[in-house]
Amino acid sequence: MTPAAAVTHGEAAALGLPGLLLRAEGAVLAASALWAFAHSGLPWWVAAALLLVPDLAALALLAGPRAGAVAYDATHTTVLPGVLVLAWSVTGSGVVLGLGAVWLLHIGTDRALGFGLRYPHDPDLTHLGRVGRAGRRAPARG
Repeated sequence: MTPAAAVTHGEAAALGLPGLLLRAEGAVLAASALWAFAHSGLPWWVAAALLLVPDLAALALLAGPRAGAVAYDATHTTVLPGVLVLAWSVTGSGVVLGLGAVWLLHIGTDRALGFGLRYPHDPDLTHLGRVGRAGRRAPARG
């Protein structure tokens, strides 16, 4: 079976122990991000106000599933917020640390809840499995 065919059938999703470990990583990331935010010096209302901002990328789904997946994945990978946290280590800016921490909190929470990076050909399929109504059904075998 080709990798694309495996993804099409949902077999490439992290199931079983790997899925559990990836969700645990998400929970640890979220907890670490909370700790970092607490040390940023920013008020907690800032975290509450910004927590769901990365999900605005889902609006790109209006342009199609590929655009939606690319935008969602760009805002739901740890690379950019990780760069912000590294920038804090150079600048010492609490604002930079706080922004990176809130973004990582969002990503970690999503991962802990089973929301992963999306595949462009099927926006309901993530590296952690299916989301939405399709996620409650057993994966197709083929």
